[in-house]
Amino acid sequence: MKKRIYLTTTLPYINAPPHIGFALEIVQADAFARFKRLSGHQVFFNFGTDEHGQKILKAAEKEGLSPQTYADKLAPKFDNLKKALNLSYDNFIRTTDEHHIKAARHIWKLADKNGDIYKKKYRGLYCLSCERFVKEGEIKEDGCPNHPGRALEEVQEENYFFRFGKYQDFLLEYLNDPKTITPKWRREEAINFVKEGLEDFPISRLKSRMTWGVPVPEDDEHVMYVWFDALVNYISALGWPGDEKGNFKKFWEDGETIQFAGKDQVRFQSLMWQAMLKSVGVKNTDKVFYHGFINLQGKKISKSMGNVVDPFNLVKEFGADALRYYLLRHVSPVEDSNFSEELLKEAYNANLANGLGNLSARVLTLAQNNLKEAVEVVQGLHDKDYTEAFENFDFNKAVNIVWKNIQDLDKTIAELEPYKIVKENPEGGREIIRGLVTGLLEIANRLEPVMPETSKSIKDAIKKNKRPKNLFPRK
Repeated sequence: MKKRIYLTTTLPYINAPPHIGFALEIVQADAFARFKRLSGHQVFFNFGTDEHGQKILKAAEKEGLSPQTYADKLAPKFDNLKKALNLSYDNFIRTTDEHHIKAARHIWKLADKNGDIYKKKYRGLYCLSCERFVKEGEIKEDGCPNHPGRALEEVQEENYFFRFGKYQDFLLEYLNDPKTITPKWRREEAINFVKEGLEDFPISRLKSRMTWGVPVPEDDEHVMYVWFDALVNYISALGWPGDEKGNFKKFWEDGETIQFAGKDQVRFQSLMWQAMLKSVGVKNTDKVFYHGFINLQGKKISKSMGNVVDPFNLVKEFGADALRYYLLRHVSPVEDSNFSEELLKEAYNANLANGLGNLSARVLTLAQNNLKEAVEVVQGLHDKDYTEAFENFDFNKAVNIVWKNIQDLDKTIAELEPYKIVKENPEGGREIIRGLVTGLLEIANRLEPVMPETSKSIKDAIKKNKRPKNLFPRK
Protein backbone atom coordinates (compact mmCIF):
# COMPACT_ATOMS: atom_id res chain seq x y z
CA MET A 1 0.00 0.00 0.00
CA LYS A 2 1.33 3.43 -0.96
CA LYS A 3 1.87 6.05 1.73
CA ARG A 4 -1.19 8.11 2.65
CA ILE A 5 -1.01 11.81 1.76
CA TYR A 6 -2.33 14.66 3.88
CA LEU A 7 -2.60 17.82 1.80
CA THR A 8 -3.63 21.25 3.02
CA THR A 9 -3.63 24.87 1.91
CA THR A 10 -3.34 27.94 4.07
CA LEU A 11 -6.68 29.28 5.25
CA PRO A 12 -7.72 32.54 3.56
CA TYR A 13 -9.00 35.41 5.68
CA ILE A 14 -12.69 36.07 5.12
CA ASN A 15 -12.45 39.86 5.37
CA ALA A 16 -13.49 39.93 1.67
CA PRO A 17 -14.75 37.40 -0.92
CA PRO A 18 -12.31 35.01 -2.68
CA HIS A 19 -10.02 36.41 -5.39
CA ILE A 20 -7.93 34.95 -8.23
CA GLY A 21 -4.74 35.03 -6.13
CA PHE A 22 -6.06 32.44 -3.73
CA ALA A 23 -7.69 30.48 -6.54
CA LEU A 24 -4.12 29.82 -7.75
CA GLU A 25 -3.18 28.11 -4.47
CA ILE A 26 -6.30 25.97 -4.21
CA VAL A 27 -6.14 24.91 -7.88
CA GLN A 28 -2.47 23.93 -7.54
CA ALA A 29 -3.29 21.92 -4.42
CA ASP A 30 -6.30 20.28 -6.07
CA ALA A 31 -4.31 19.25 -9.16
CA PHE A 32 -1.65 17.75 -6.89
CA ALA A 33 -4.29 15.89 -4.84
CA ARG A 34 -5.86 14.45 -7.99
CA PHE A 35 -2.44 13.45 -9.31
CA LYS A 36 -1.63 11.63 -6.07
CA ARG A 37 -4.96 9.80 -6.09
CA LEU A 38 -4.36 8.71 -9.70
CA SER A 39 -0.92 7.50 -8.62
CA GLY A 40 -2.52 5.14 -6.10
CA HIS A 41 -2.30 7.16 -2.88
CA GLN A 42 -5.09 7.66 -0.36
CA VAL A 43 -5.41 11.43 0.03
CA PHE A 44 -7.01 13.62 2.69
CA PHE A 45 -7.27 17.15 1.29
CA ASN A 46 -8.09 19.97 3.72
CA PHE A 47 -9.28 23.51 2.99
CA GLY A 48 -11.19 26.12 4.98
CA THR A 49 -11.43 29.66 6.31
CA ASP A 50 -9.55 31.77 8.86
CA GLU A 51 -12.24 33.67 10.77
CA HIS A 52 -10.73 35.41 13.80
CA GLY A 53 -8.67 38.57 14.19
CA GLN A 54 -8.85 42.32 13.90
CA LYS A 55 -9.39 42.43 10.13
CA ILE A 56 -12.50 40.27 10.45
CA LEU A 57 -13.76 42.37 13.36
CA LYS A 58 -13.35 45.60 11.37
CA ALA A 59 -14.99 44.10 8.26
CA ALA A 60 -17.95 42.94 10.38
CA GLU A 61 -18.29 46.36 12.05
CA LYS A 62 -18.26 48.04 8.63
CA GLU A 63 -21.29 45.96 7.63
CA GLY A 64 -23.02 46.43 10.98
CA LEU A 65 -22.80 42.72 11.82
CA SER A 66 -21.45 40.68 14.70
CA PRO A 67 -18.16 38.92 13.82
CA GLN A 68 -19.81 35.49 13.96
CA THR A 69 -22.71 36.58 11.72
CA TYR A 70 -20.22 38.11 9.30
CA ALA A 71 -18.15 34.89 9.29
CA ASP A 72 -21.28 32.80 8.70
CA LYS A 73 -22.06 35.02 5.71
CA LEU A 74 -18.58 34.92 4.10
CA ALA A 75 -17.41 31.34 4.77
CA PRO A 76 -19.90 29.73 2.33
CA LYS A 77 -18.52 31.95 -0.46
CA PHE A 78 -15.16 30.22 -0.06
CA ASP A 79 -16.76 26.78 0.15
CA ASN A 80 -18.55 27.64 -3.12
CA LEU A 81 -15.14 27.49 -4.81
CA LYS A 82 -15.49 23.72 -4.63
CA LYS A 83 -18.21 23.68 -7.25
CA ALA A 84 -16.97 26.68 -9.23
CA LEU A 85 -13.41 25.38 -9.69
CA ASN A 86 -14.29 21.67 -9.55
CA LEU A 87 -12.22 21.07 -6.40
CA SER A 88 -11.88 17.69 -4.70
CA TYR A 89 -11.09 18.62 -1.09
CA ASP A 90 -12.31 16.20 1.57
CA ASN A 91 -12.78 18.63 4.44
CA PHE A 92 -13.78 22.28 4.88
CA ILE A 93 -12.68 23.61 8.26
CA ARG A 94 -13.69 26.90 9.85
CA THR A 95 -11.59 28.29 12.68
CA THR A 96 -14.83 29.15 14.49
CA ASP A 97 -15.69 25.44 14.59
CA GLU A 98 -16.10 24.20 18.15
CA HIS A 99 -13.55 21.41 17.74
CA HIS A 100 -10.95 23.73 16.25
CA ILE A 101 -11.29 26.18 19.15
CA LYS A 102 -10.86 23.25 21.54
CA ALA A 103 -7.70 22.19 19.68
CA ALA A 104 -6.23 25.72 19.72
CA ARG A 105 -6.77 25.97 23.48
CA HIS A 106 -5.30 22.50 23.98
CA ILE A 107 -2.10 23.28 22.05
CA TRP A 108 -1.75 26.45 24.13
CA LYS A 109 -2.04 24.43 27.36
CA LEU A 110 0.57 21.91 26.18
CA ALA A 111 3.05 24.62 25.15
CA ASP A 112 2.45 26.41 28.44
CA LYS A 113 2.99 23.17 30.39
CA ASN A 114 6.30 22.76 28.52
CA GLY A 115 7.40 26.21 29.72
CA ASP A 116 7.20 27.81 26.26
CA ILE A 117 4.63 30.52 27.05
CA TYR A 118 5.18 33.55 29.28
CA LYS A 119 3.77 37.06 29.68
CA LYS A 120 5.61 40.37 29.23
CA LYS A 121 4.99 44.01 28.28
CA TYR A 122 5.72 44.87 24.68
CA ARG A 123 5.82 47.93 22.42
CA GLY A 124 5.97 47.60 18.66
CA LEU A 125 4.63 48.57 15.24
CA TYR A 126 1.63 46.49 14.20
CA CYS A 127 0.45 45.76 10.64
CA LEU A 128 -3.30 45.17 10.53
CA SER A 129 -3.10 43.52 7.10
CA CYS A 130 -0.49 40.99 8.31
CA GLU A 131 -2.07 40.73 11.77
CA ARG A 132 1.42 40.79 13.29
CA PHE A 133 4.09 43.06 14.74
CA VAL A 134 6.73 44.10 12.19
CA LYS A 135 10.34 43.91 13.35
CA GLU A 136 12.36 47.13 13.16
CA GLY A 137 14.74 45.67 10.56
CA GLU A 138 11.85 44.76 8.24
CA ILE A 139 10.21 48.19 8.09
CA LYS A 140 10.41 49.92 4.71
CA GLU A 141 10.11 53.62 3.92
CA ASP A 142 6.48 53.13 2.99
CA GLY A 143 5.63 50.90 5.94
CA CYS A 144 5.08 47.15 6.04
CA PRO A 145 7.25 45.13 3.60
CA ASN A 146 4.22 43.03 2.58
CA HIS A 147 1.71 45.88 2.33
CA PRO A 148 3.47 49.01 0.96
CA GLY A 149 1.77 52.29 1.74
CA ARG A 150 -0.20 50.94 4.69
CA ALA A 151 0.53 52.72 7.95
CA LEU A 152 1.86 50.74 10.90
CA GLU A 153 0.13 51.22 14.24
CA GLU A 154 2.25 51.68 17.38
CA VAL A 155 0.95 49.29 20.02
CA GLN A 156 2.00 48.91 23.64
CA GLU A 157 0.44 46.20 25.77
CA GLU A 158 1.17 43.16 27.92
CA ASN A 159 0.95 39.98 25.87
CA TYR A 160 1.77 36.31 26.12
CA PHE A 161 4.88 35.24 24.21
CA PHE A 162 6.13 31.95 22.76
CA ARG A 163 9.78 30.97 23.36
CA PHE A 164 10.72 30.92 19.68
CA GLY A 165 14.44 31.38 20.32
CA LYS A 166 14.52 28.09 22.23
CA TYR A 167 13.97 26.22 18.95
CA GLN A 168 16.69 27.82 16.82
CA ASP A 169 18.94 24.74 16.70
CA PHE A 170 15.98 22.43 16.13
CA LEU A 171 14.73 24.52 13.20
CA LEU A 172 18.14 24.53 11.53
CA GLU A 173 18.24 20.75 11.87
CA TYR A 174 14.69 20.46 10.50
CA LEU A 175 15.49 22.72 7.55
CA ASN A 176 18.66 20.79 6.76
CA ASP A 177 16.53 18.31 4.81
CA PRO A 178 16.15 19.68 1.24
CA LYS A 179 12.71 18.06 0.95
CA THR A 180 11.15 20.25 3.65
CA ILE A 181 10.66 23.30 1.39
CA THR A 182 10.13 23.84 -2.33
CA PRO A 183 11.50 25.90 -4.08
CA LYS A 184 15.01 25.66 -2.67
CA TRP A 185 15.50 29.42 -2.33
CA ARG A 186 12.57 29.61 0.09
CA ARG A 187 14.35 27.03 2.26
CA GLU A 188 17.50 29.17 2.09
CA GLU A 189 15.40 32.17 3.07
CA ALA A 190 14.11 30.27 6.11
CA ILE A 191 17.60 29.12 7.10
CA ASN A 192 18.98 32.66 6.84
CA PHE A 193 16.11 34.00 8.93
CA VAL A 194 16.84 31.49 11.68
CA LYS A 195 20.60 32.13 11.58
CA GLU A 196 20.01 35.85 12.10
CA GLY A 197 18.60 34.98 15.52
CA LEU A 198 15.05 34.26 16.60
CA GLU A 199 13.10 36.58 18.85
CA ASP A 200 10.27 35.25 20.99
CA PHE A 201 6.98 36.32 19.44
CA PRO A 202 3.66 37.53 20.92
CA ILE A 203 0.78 35.10 20.69
CA SER A 204 -2.05 37.01 22.38
CA ARG A 205 -3.88 40.36 22.30
CA LEU A 206 -5.68 42.10 25.11
CA LYS A 207 -9.38 41.38 24.81
CA SER A 208 -10.11 45.03 25.65
CA ARG A 209 -8.35 45.99 22.37
CA MET A 210 -9.28 43.02 20.19
CA THR A 211 -12.37 41.10 21.21
CA TRP A 212 -12.70 38.62 18.33
CA GLY A 213 -10.44 35.64 18.98
CA VAL A 214 -10.06 32.31 20.73
CA PRO A 215 -9.99 32.89 24.51
CA VAL A 216 -6.65 32.18 26.17
CA PRO A 217 -7.00 29.34 28.71
CA GLU A 218 -7.30 30.57 32.29
CA ASP A 219 -7.00 34.27 31.34
CA ASP A 220 -10.22 36.01 30.33
CA GLU A 221 -8.37 39.25 29.56
CA HIS A 222 -6.56 37.81 26.50
CA VAL A 223 -7.44 36.21 23.17
CA MET A 224 -5.03 34.34 20.91
CA TYR A 225 -3.39 35.97 17.94
CA VAL A 226 -5.36 35.01 14.84
CA TRP A 227 -2.45 33.20 13.16
CA PHE A 228 -1.64 31.20 16.31
CA ASP A 229 -5.09 29.63 16.37
CA ALA A 230 -5.29 29.38 12.55
CA LEU A 231 -2.10 27.29 12.25
CA VAL A 232 -3.64 24.65 14.51
CA ASN A 233 -6.23 23.87 11.81
CA TYR A 234 -3.74 21.60 10.08
CA ILE A 235 -4.10 19.05 12.86
CA SER A 236 -7.54 19.93 14.25
CA ALA A 237 -8.93 19.09 10.78
CA LEU A 238 -7.74 15.51 11.37
CA GLY A 239 -9.49 15.18 14.73
CA TRP A 240 -6.61 16.23 17.00
CA PRO A 241 -6.94 16.15 19.95
CA GLY A 242 -9.22 13.25 20.80
CA ASP A 243 -8.94 11.15 17.66
CA GLU A 244 -5.24 10.32 17.63
CA LYS A 245 -5.93 6.79 16.37
CA GLY A 246 -8.13 7.90 13.46
CA ASN A 247 -7.33 10.29 10.64
CA PHE A 248 -4.63 12.04 12.68
CA LYS A 249 -2.61 8.85 12.97
CA LYS A 250 -3.34 7.65 9.43
CA PHE A 251 -2.54 10.88 7.63
CA TRP A 252 -0.33 12.98 9.95
CA GLU A 253 1.63 10.50 12.04
CA ASP A 254 1.90 7.64 9.52
CA GLY A 255 1.38 9.52 6.25
CA GLU A 256 3.18 12.26 4.36
CA THR A 257 2.09 15.83 5.11
CA ILE A 258 2.25 18.50 2.39
CA GLN A 259 1.25 22.13 2.80
CA PHE A 260 0.65 24.71 0.06
CA ALA A 261 1.31 28.34 0.99
CA GLY A 262 2.14 31.75 -0.45
CA LYS A 263 5.76 32.87 -0.57
CA ASP A 264 5.16 35.42 2.24
CA GLN A 265 4.25 32.64 4.68
CA VAL A 266 7.72 31.13 5.21
CA ARG A 267 8.18 32.30 8.80
CA PHE A 268 4.66 31.19 9.76
CA GLN A 269 4.46 27.80 8.02
CA SER A 270 8.08 26.61 8.16
CA LEU A 271 9.29 28.29 11.33
CA MET A 272 6.65 29.33 13.87
CA TRP A 273 4.34 26.39 13.17
CA GLN A 274 7.18 23.86 13.23
CA ALA A 275 8.42 25.26 16.56
CA MET A 276 4.90 25.00 17.98
CA LEU A 277 4.65 21.36 16.85
CA LYS A 278 8.00 20.55 18.40
CA SER A 279 6.94 22.20 21.65
CA VAL A 280 3.87 19.98 22.03
CA GLY A 281 5.48 16.75 20.81
CA VAL A 282 3.71 16.43 17.44
CA LYS A 283 5.51 15.28 14.28
CA ASN A 284 6.62 18.14 12.06
CA THR A 285 5.32 18.86 8.56
CA ASP A 286 7.11 16.87 5.86
CA LYS A 287 6.93 19.35 2.97
CA VAL A 288 5.81 22.90 2.30
CA PHE A 289 5.44 24.25 -1.25
CA TYR A 290 5.53 28.03 -1.60
CA HIS A 291 3.90 29.50 -4.69
CA GLY A 292 4.44 32.94 -6.20
CA PHE A 293 1.83 35.70 -6.46
CA ILE A 294 -0.44 36.83 -9.26
CA ASN A 295 0.01 40.47 -10.23
CA LEU A 296 -2.40 42.85 -11.92
CA GLN A 297 -0.60 45.52 -13.94
CA GLY A 298 2.59 44.73 -12.05
CA LYS A 299 1.03 44.99 -8.59
CA LYS A 300 0.39 42.09 -6.19
CA ILE A 301 -3.27 41.13 -5.88
CA SER A 302 -4.44 41.95 -2.38
CA LYS A 303 -7.85 42.25 -0.75
CA SER A 304 -6.49 44.99 1.50
CA MET A 305 -5.36 46.96 -1.58
CA GLY A 306 -8.64 46.39 -3.40
CA ASN A 307 -7.12 45.19 -6.70
CA VAL A 308 -8.78 41.82 -7.04
CA VAL A 309 -10.26 39.64 -9.79
CA ASP A 310 -13.34 37.53 -9.05
CA PRO A 311 -12.71 33.87 -10.02
CA PHE A 312 -16.47 33.17 -10.13
CA ASN A 313 -16.89 35.68 -12.97
CA LEU A 314 -14.00 34.13 -14.89
CA VAL A 315 -15.56 30.68 -14.54
CA LYS A 316 -18.88 32.01 -15.88
CA GLU A 317 -17.11 33.39 -18.95
CA PHE A 318 -14.52 30.70 -19.69
CA GLY A 319 -15.43 27.64 -17.62
CA ALA A 320 -13.68 26.03 -14.66
CA ASP A 321 -11.32 23.87 -16.72
CA ALA A 322 -10.13 26.79 -18.83
CA LEU A 323 -9.27 28.80 -15.71
CA ARG A 324 -7.58 25.78 -14.11
CA TYR A 325 -5.58 25.25 -17.32
CA TYR A 326 -4.42 28.87 -17.38
CA LEU A 327 -3.39 28.94 -13.72
CA LEU A 328 -1.45 25.67 -14.02
CA ARG A 329 0.25 26.28 -17.37
CA HIS A 330 0.64 30.04 -17.78
CA VAL A 331 1.20 31.18 -14.18
CA SER A 332 4.60 30.30 -12.72
CA PRO A 333 4.37 27.88 -9.79
CA VAL A 334 7.02 29.76 -7.79
CA GLU A 335 7.60 33.20 -9.34
CA ASP A 336 5.21 36.15 -9.55
CA SER A 337 3.15 36.29 -12.76
CA ASN A 338 0.99 38.89 -14.44
CA PHE A 339 -2.65 38.11 -15.09
CA SER A 340 -5.37 39.69 -17.20
CA GLU A 341 -8.60 38.50 -18.73
CA GLU A 342 -7.13 39.29 -22.14
CA LEU A 343 -4.19 36.91 -21.53
CA LEU A 344 -6.64 34.23 -20.43
CA LYS A 345 -8.75 34.74 -23.56
CA GLU A 346 -5.68 34.50 -25.84
CA ALA A 347 -4.59 31.23 -24.23
CA TYR A 348 -8.15 29.89 -24.37
CA ASN A 349 -8.56 30.44 -28.11
CA ALA A 350 -5.06 29.40 -29.13
CA ASN A 351 -4.56 26.33 -26.96
CA LEU A 352 -8.02 25.12 -25.98
CA ALA A 353 -10.39 26.04 -28.81
CA ASN A 354 -7.88 25.70 -31.66
CA GLY A 355 -5.68 23.12 -29.92
CA LEU A 356 -7.20 20.52 -27.64
CA GLY A 357 -10.81 21.05 -28.74
CA ASN A 358 -9.99 20.86 -32.43
CA LEU A 359 -7.78 17.77 -32.02
CA SER A 360 -10.45 15.91 -30.01
CA ALA A 361 -13.07 16.65 -32.67
CA ARG A 362 -10.83 15.51 -35.55
CA VAL A 363 -9.73 12.25 -33.94
CA LEU A 364 -13.14 11.22 -32.66
CA THR A 365 -14.89 12.13 -35.89
CA LEU A 366 -12.50 9.75 -37.65
CA ALA A 367 -13.27 7.10 -35.02
CA GLN A 368 -17.04 7.60 -35.23
CA ASN A 369 -17.03 7.32 -39.01
CA ASN A 370 -14.62 4.38 -39.38
CA LEU A 371 -14.40 2.20 -36.25
CA LYS A 372 -17.03 -0.43 -35.54
CA GLU A 373 -15.98 -0.81 -31.88
CA ALA A 374 -14.84 1.78 -29.38
CA VAL A 375 -11.25 1.80 -28.17
CA GLU A 376 -11.04 0.49 -24.59
CA VAL A 377 -10.57 3.24 -22.03
CA VAL A 378 -7.73 2.34 -19.68
CA GLN A 379 -6.62 4.63 -16.86
CA GLY A 380 -2.93 5.46 -16.42
CA LEU A 381 -0.44 8.32 -16.53
CA HIS A 382 2.49 6.36 -18.03
CA ASP A 383 4.95 9.20 -18.47
CA LYS A 384 8.02 9.52 -16.26
CA ASP A 385 8.72 13.17 -17.09
CA TYR A 386 5.09 14.14 -16.43
CA THR A 387 5.06 12.28 -13.10
CA GLU A 388 8.38 13.79 -12.06
CA ALA A 389 7.15 17.30 -12.90
CA PHE A 390 4.09 16.86 -10.68
CA GLU A 391 6.15 15.39 -7.84
CA ASN A 392 8.36 18.52 -8.00
CA PHE A 393 5.32 20.87 -8.05
CA ASP A 394 6.34 21.99 -11.56
CA PHE A 395 2.81 22.36 -12.87
CA ASN A 396 3.91 24.40 -15.91
CA LYS A 397 6.18 21.59 -17.07
CA ALA A 398 3.56 18.89 -16.49
CA VAL A 399 0.94 20.72 -18.59
CA ASN A 400 3.53 21.61 -21.24
CA ILE A 401 4.21 17.88 -21.61
CA VAL A 402 0.52 17.28 -22.30
CA TRP A 403 0.47 20.05 -24.90
CA LYS A 404 3.55 18.54 -26.54
CA ASN A 405 1.52 15.31 -26.79
CA ILE A 406 -1.29 17.30 -28.42
CA GLN A 407 1.10 18.85 -30.94
CA ASP A 408 2.65 15.46 -31.72
CA LEU A 409 -0.77 13.90 -32.36
CA ASP A 410 -1.71 16.81 -34.65
CA LYS A 411 1.56 16.29 -36.52
CA THR A 412 0.85 12.57 -36.90
CA ILE A 413 -2.53 13.31 -38.47
CA ALA A 414 -0.97 15.82 -40.87
CA GLU A 415 1.80 13.43 -41.92
CA LEU A 416 -0.20 10.18 -42.23
CA GLU A 417 -3.48 11.62 -43.53
CA PRO A 418 -5.55 8.70 -42.15
CA TYR A 419 -8.74 10.10 -43.73
CA LYS A 420 -7.17 9.28 -47.12
CA ILE A 421 -5.58 5.97 -46.18
CA VAL A 422 -8.84 4.56 -44.76
CA LYS A 423 -10.44 4.93 -48.21
CA GLU A 424 -7.62 3.11 -50.02
CA ASN A 425 -6.70 0.61 -47.29
CA PRO A 426 -9.63 0.35 -44.83
CA GLU A 427 -7.95 -1.96 -42.30
CA GLY A 428 -4.66 -0.08 -42.37
CA GLY A 429 -6.50 3.20 -42.00
CA ARG A 430 -8.55 1.90 -39.07
CA GLU A 431 -5.36 0.75 -37.33
CA ILE A 432 -3.93 4.28 -37.61
CA ILE A 433 -7.18 5.76 -36.29
CA ARG A 434 -7.18 3.36 -33.31
CA GLY A 435 -3.64 4.57 -32.58
CA LEU A 436 -4.80 8.19 -32.72
CA VAL A 437 -7.65 7.46 -30.31
CA THR A 438 -5.20 5.72 -27.94
CA GLY A 439 -2.97 8.80 -28.11
CA LEU A 440 -5.95 11.04 -27.33
CA LEU A 441 -6.83 8.77 -24.40
CA GLU A 442 -3.31 9.18 -22.98
CA ILE A 443 -3.75 12.95 -23.26
CA ALA A 444 -7.11 12.75 -21.49
CA ASN A 445 -5.61 10.68 -18.67
CA ARG A 446 -2.81 13.21 -18.13
CA LEU A 447 -5.32 16.04 -18.24
CA GLU A 448 -7.37 14.57 -15.39
CA PRO A 449 -5.55 16.37 -12.53
CA VAL A 450 -5.50 19.62 -14.50
CA MET A 451 -8.84 19.69 -16.35
CA PRO A 452 -10.99 16.96 -14.78
CA GLU A 453 -14.26 17.75 -16.60
CA THR A 454 -12.58 17.96 -20.01
CA SER A 455 -10.75 14.71 -19.34
CA LYS A 456 -14.05 13.02 -18.47
CA SER A 457 -15.80 14.40 -21.59
CA ILE A 458 -13.06 13.08 -23.88
CA LYS A 459 -13.02 9.65 -22.23
CA ASP A 460 -16.82 9.41 -22.32
CA ALA A 461 -16.72 10.21 -26.05
CA ILE A 462 -14.06 7.54 -26.61
CA LYS A 463 -16.22 4.98 -24.79
CA LYS A 464 -19.21 5.87 -26.98
CA ASN A 465 -17.04 6.11 -30.10
CA LYS A 466 -18.65 9.45 -30.90
CA ARG A 467 -17.41 12.96 -31.52
CA PRO A 468 -17.84 15.02 -28.32
CA LYS A 469 -19.77 18.25 -28.15
CA ASN A 470 -17.73 21.39 -28.88
CA LEU A 471 -15.45 21.41 -25.84
CA PHE A 472 -14.19 24.97 -26.19
CA PRO A 473 -16.24 27.38 -28.34
CA ARG A 474 -14.12 30.31 -29.48
CA LYS A 475 -14.41 33.50 -27.43
